[in-house]
Amino acid sequence: MNKHAGPLRNDSRAWVEVPADDNGDAMIAAMAEAGVDYVFFTSGSEIGFYQEAIAKAHAQGRKAPKLITVTHEHASLNAALGYAAVSGKPAVTAAHVDCGTQHYGGAVHTAFHSGLPVVITGGGSPTSYPGSFPGARDGGGHIWLQQSFDQNGIVRQYTKWDHRMELQDNVGLMISRALQVARTEPCGPVYLTLPREVSLYKVKGARFPTMDQLGVARPAAPDAEGIREIARRLVKAENPFVLVARSGRNPATVPALVRLCELMALPVAQSGLRSYQCFPLNHPLYMSGASLKDADVVLALDVDIPWHADSNPPPDSAWVAMTDVEPAKRRIPTMEFTADLRLTAGALPVIEALEAEVRKLITPEDQPRFVARAERCAAASAKRRTDLAEDAKSRASKAPIDPRWLSYRIAKVLDNNCIVFDETIAQNQLHDYLNLSQPGAYFHNPASSGGWAQGAAFGAKLAAPDKDVIAVSGDGFYMFGTPIHALWAARHYKAPFMAVVYQNRSYSTGTLRINSVYGAKDSYAAKADYDGGYFDPPIDFAKEAEAAGAYGENVTDSAQIEGALRRGLKAMREEGRPAVISVWLARLLQKD
Repeated sequence: MNKHAGPLRNDSRAWVEVPADDNGDAMIAAMAEAGVDYVFFTSGSEIGFYQEAIAKAHAQGRKAPKLITVTHEHASLNAALGYAAVSGKPAVTAAHVDCGTQHYGGAVHTAFHSGLPVVITGGGSPTSYPGSFPGARDGGGHIWLQQSFDQNGIVRQYTKWDHRMELQDNVGLMISRALQVARTEPCGPVYLTLPREVSLYKVKGARFPTMDQLGVARPAAPDAEGIREIARRLVKAENPFVLVARSGRNPATVPALVRLCELMALPVAQSGLRSYQCFPLNHPLYMSGASLKDADVVLALDVDIPWHADSNPPPDSAWVAMTDVEPAKRRIPTMEFTADLRLTAGALPVIEALEAEVRKLITPEDQPRFVARAERCAAASAKRRTDLAEDAKSRASKAPIDPRWLSYRIAKVLDNNCIVFDETIAQNQLHDYLNLSQPGAYFHNPASSGGWAQGAAFGAKLAAPDKDVIAVSGDGFYMFGTPIHALWAARHYKAPFMAVVYQNRSYSTGTLRINSVYGAKDSYAAKADYDGGYFDPPIDFAKEAEAAGAYGENVTDSAQIEGALRRGLKAMREEGRPAVISVWLARLLQKD
């Protein structure tokens, strides 16, 4: 079963009835009925109903989510994403009117491309005349300033569905509806505006359908003829590839894909944009970012950007199949990648159907080809990892510290009890050094808005308290992530994670990208020493971490890396404190 599917229930269609004194009670009850564990909350005067209704439910012995205070909305939404990614359950966020909604910032973009079920809420400024309703306009001129023509329009491009609660709404129904849409594939964010008058509107009990009664739609079953066609092509292929990116959002796909690939010795490569751990990173069939120039058959499972069109596309003669719950990629306006077959279905039923069909087609004559290909892949995979290790070791004595040596040392310290949130740039190759094999052990930013890792790591720790959660990022993205707020929350709720920061005081976009576009010799920006590409001297992240109650350490010597990482792990494991290990690297394209 897809871990994002709803729990099994009886077939009763009778709406639930719950105690409620006002609409705020009813909304919280609907969230509880849908299995929402946490509301990631940033305070606002009109969303106080969350605090009151949740506290009341707990005091009266009724089930309700737990309120998690996060002191910045950007970190809050990323925490909700991290929680949903690891738990497979929906999460809710709450922010103050239009101002707090805008503070969600780039995390809304990340949510949209994450494939995760989150309900983003913003309070709504009251519009009723003073004294006309409980919660109507009262003192404070800001109440008038917080009313906008279309608050939902702030985020509408990045959500599946949105709604402004009205007095005539059955609010329990609308919460169930929001969660139903968020959890229906392709999963994604929805947005609700919650005006103060609506939340405080008095009721005598509440009656509404639950999310499960509305029904979370299951993905379409894979087309049988399409599966037969893919299976026939894969069995006869000489140089097939399976491309992955998002299929690991459901951890059950990982062992299923291993079985399928081992059956035919199918090499697995990362697509142009990775998000989830879809295959063991140390498996002999795992090729990481292999070129597709010699591929004759390509199967892309839940992939948005299959390859880099200017560097590693398959030849025109290759046969390509793309499978996804939404294979047309309607969320992306311009999409030029071609495919011979697009199949609408979730990754797990596709993999299972392919395995069953392939077993019917394989003949004894096929086995020698599969064995030979398995041996070639294993040799190539082993060589790739050996070459990576040797390259890293050759950089061990560099000063400042070399990023690939840092990536190598991180991989050596981490074990299979770790969950890694990776927001490093490709040049650092952290992903290639990691040895993680357990499903759900690795996540990469699913979109292009930096600053996701620290908030996501906090949310992940709430979902997996027995795991060591590690967030790794460059210093630019680290600062984008409002890390002080994630660290404070992690300390406050005893949900510690460790952040490792590649501190090169440089923007790759303002240095490496300038060179790739304008050239290093002729670029005026290069001649001006990439003005706008550096932030040096930097923030002292270790001291900042200490200010939030976390353990902080700056590392400037390559021999100190392992010790610092282990001290960070100790603080997290034994002291319950989040940790920040900031490692000083050379600036991009400059000598220190």
